[in-house]
Amino acid sequence: MTKYEMLYILDSTISEESREVIIKKFEDLVVANGGKIEKTDRWGMKKLCYPINYKNEGFYVLMTFEAEKTLVVELKRIAGITDGVIRRLITKI
Repeated sequence: MTKYEMLYILDSTISEESREVIIKKFEDLVVANGGKIEKTDRWGMKKLCYPINYKNEGFYVLMTFEAEKTLVVELKRIAGITDGVIRRLITKI
């Protein structure tokens, strides 16, 4: 398995409970497909470099995990269609 980092930005207007649900959803997706979560860092609310969908702030989350490449493709797809996710980036470490 390969080690990856997924940095994603959540909409600043969603509630804290909704944020936790989304974070747990991504963690559960990795574990359910045979991956291992190393850590999930909640960086908190930060100002965006440029407005995205007329928003200037976002909640940043960094998840470090080990998984197969097929899971990364599925994770990108799920993150792309999840409401509340503004941007996501998955990189290989």
